[in-house]
Amino acid sequence: MMKLFFALIAFLICACSNSEWTSVPQPSSPVSCLNDSLSGMIHVDAKGSKILLGTDSENARANERPQMQVKFDYAFSLALHEVVCGEFNALMGRATGLVLNCANDSVPATNVTYYDAVLFANERSKAEGFDTAYAYVKATFDNEKHCTNLEGFAYHPEKNSYRLPTEAEWVLAASLNWNPQYGWTAENSHDQLHNVCRIKDPDAKFCDMVGNAMEWVNDWLGNFRDTILENYVGAPDGGSLGQRIVKGGSYRNTLESVNVYSRGDVYTVASSTRADYVGFRLAFGKIPNAVWMDANGMAKASRIVPLTNSTTMRSLVGTYRTKLAFRNDLSGNLAYIDYSNGILSVIEIVDTLEVYHPEISPDGQKVAFCTGIEGVSGKSKIYVRDLNSEGTNLVQLRVDQGAIPRWRILENGDTVIVYVTDAGSNKDDVAFKSASTWQVPFSKGKFGTPKKLFDGAFHGGVSKDGRLAVTGSTLLRARVSGHDTLWYNGEQACNVSLARDSSKRTLFLDFGGKTGQEFVGSHYGVHERLLIADASGRLVQSVGAPSGNSFDHSEWVLSGSDHVIATLVNANGSHSKIVLVNVSDSSVWEIADGEELWHPCLWVDRTENGESSLLDIDSAGVYYVDGGSDRSAILRYRMEMYWKYKDSTEVLGLGSSRMSNGFNPSLLNSRKGLNLSYFPNSIHDVLHFADRYVYGRFDKLKYLLVSVDIDFWNASSASSFFTEEYKLYPGYVYDEHHHFGADYPAELLYEATSLSMGVDRYRDMFLNNYSSQFAETDGWGGKSPLVEKDSCWMDYSRATTYKKSLETFKMIIEKALEENVTVIGIVFPQAPGYRNTGAFGRHGLRRSEALEVLDTLKQLQNVYRNFILMDENNMGSHDYDDDMAQDCDHLNMVGASHFTARLDSLLNKLKSP
Repeated sequence: MMKLFFALIAFLICACSNSEWTSVPQPSSPVSCLNDSLSGMIHVDAKGSKILLGTDSENARANERPQMQVKFDYAFSLALHEVVCGEFNALMGRATGLVLNCANDSVPATNVTYYDAVLFANERSKAEGFDTAYAYVKATFDNEKHCTNLEGFAYHPEKNSYRLPTEAEWVLAASLNWNPQYGWTAENSHDQLHNVCRIKDPDAKFCDMVGNAMEWVNDWLGNFRDTILENYVGAPDGGSLGQRIVKGGSYRNTLESVNVYSRGDVYTVASSTRADYVGFRLAFGKIPNAVWMDANGMAKASRIVPLTNSTTMRSLVGTYRTKLAFRNDLSGNLAYIDYSNGILSVIEIVDTLEVYHPEISPDGQKVAFCTGIEGVSGKSKIYVRDLNSEGTNLVQLRVDQGAIPRWRILENGDTVIVYVTDAGSNKDDVAFKSASTWQVPFSKGKFGTPKKLFDGAFHGGVSKDGRLAVTGSTLLRARVSGHDTLWYNGEQACNVSLARDSSKRTLFLDFGGKTGQEFVGSHYGVHERLLIADASGRLVQSVGAPSGNSFDHSEWVLSGSDHVIATLVNANGSHSKIVLVNVSDSSVWEIADGEELWHPCLWVDRTENGESSLLDIDSAGVYYVDGGSDRSAILRYRMEMYWKYKDSTEVLGLGSSRMSNGFNPSLLNSRKGLNLSYFPNSIHDVLHFADRYVYGRFDKLKYLLVSVDIDFWNASSASSFFTEEYKLYPGYVYDEHHHFGADYPAELLYEATSLSMGVDRYRDMFLNNYSSQFAETDGWGGKSPLVEKDSCWMDYSRATTYKKSLETFKMIIEKALEENVTVIGIVFPQAPGYRNTGAFGRHGLRRSEALEVLDTLKQLQNVYRNFILMDENNMGSHDYDDDMAQDCDHLNMVGASHFTARLDSLLNKLKSP
């Protein structure tokens, strides 16, 4: 992989450097690098330059391919080195109370989240009198003062401020002098950080880009395209996993594994991730005409930012099961946000259809919309599609004209869609009566036969009993018990919406008319107040827009509550925000920000009433929160399985991603099995989880399967989820205070967990007894698979972390013995090609030392009568072929079937007569 990359020829040698090391593509034109007036910064004049991001190597990850060219139309400043502990602690100690425990003040500041890094950038901007580049609504910190979430987080490239470098800026600077000979890597670091700039290419302007610490960059992680973009700043959001980018290598990475194009780490990197080998350096300067590229490969000069996270939305409407759909008027596409997903992403369904007035179905699974807009006569068609990223199962209502669809559930339980034949102005009586209101059944993805309800285009809604219908454009008309009438004294009204409950309240906007001003008691402008009339058309309530704004596109929330969803129009006439209005207290909460956001619809599921009053539903089963780690997102679904299957499980699998991919309990014939593995994971995680949730909790458990990942046995117990991180998630704290479920039936905790927030991508992946986290199957990786970590860690860890790991493993066996449970330790297979290296596997450990460790484990079988070692790796001499491998150290579905069959055979032999 590196040989292919090194073979690429530079376009031109940059003015920054006279180095002959040409291992990476150089910028396409000279780049001047000068000392900056800002302390510790180098001024980089990149105007007119181009750089290549990614690679075309087939061995690279999918999100690193293909190569993409980026142009620069601006200059920026970049720090000479990573932010060091001394400066980080001095600034953040005062600002947030976060003080890092470092070897000295001159090593890189590591073990920081992305949010810690951007808060540091903001603090330096403020300290030096600059505006800040990062905005947010609310910050969340853990017990150690690390920032784990910034609600409403948005980066503003137009600000002249300190910030993190974009991936493109980082690659540009690294490419000027990419010389891996001058870097702290596994070959020379002795597994520790070093003072910055202690090792440096004399021709380079920047220190430690090759190694020492990996570095956060500014961008969300997105995919590349074979295209050219100017002033590229990454993806508009982190997609379904909320992923961020880290660049370069670290002291723990082998030289072979470090390159310019890599964008991540071994595991998923999210904004709340932190590791003792990841730090950051600062950049400075605005980026003119910044361009994002979304998941569909579309370049955008703007993006839509969620301002309210899932937890806040639940506090506002009472449930996580909430979805917001709206029209992105810049693209004409339907966009939506699913608040049951703890990682918020604005999903846009790219289509050639114009989308107006979207409305989410009662079950939250589909969305209806029309191609015409309220107030304008003309052609309009009605469609229904699935509310997912592809907008699948698109169906059209085959009628001549249809506009403003609204879902309705009839008294007999049938689901129908009410629509009108024309949504134009209703000012003229004859024109209004020439249109009509219809309803059509919708079931099993198909439209039924339309039925006319009455003359007149009543597109504001029809009540449950059918006795009231309303509309407004430009008059507020009502049909009451079969008779048409005019409300609001014949003054102008629009955006009419009938409440979905039995109150028959009508919501509308006006034009600052006399009737409205007399009711409010003061003067106001066009659309500056929401007005609400009762079932007789009498005004009963009004809510004002925030100062300097007006409302538009107002609709009752689809739940029969006191909530209204609307857009805010600013002084420039831009529909820049979507807001949630609680008419009971007149509060207005901003939930999304963009340039032109139209026709919002908020669906709220009010059906989740099954939770027992015995449980505190704000805590019980809440195993994931906004901004939670990737590990916690996986565990959230494992815990749902735990409560569902705990009382019937006889064979339980615990451990790392190797167990997650390698053991398929559904294929066991001898016993009922359950796979509760998660990752990142260590042997300490296994013990901590077992102590809380296994020992004494499984009445039928006979066999505990543990992945024996000896190449991870340099991990300290501090890295375990159940050392500190678990305290961030209310469900685990609740369990801790209630005897880990012993106080309540498992069924109640299962129900609570199933209704709690999670991460959509992991729902299908882990909400079963078998999971495969990798999308591709690439085989074992050839004769020389990658070694990513220092193979010499035993030199530094034998007497400390390794010894502790071995003792922890013994404790697992001993505690299982007390429960009369047999422990089967499994060494999962890794690439046979590691026999051609000096390493045991992907994460190092000398082969000679691995043999010694395995021999120690074999001897434990003579010590503990309840322990069996199942070495499926056999130092690479195994019978798992290329078709059974996901990558160099994980099995795929075929491999898992092969392993599980072998395990089943062993269990049959062990089965009591």
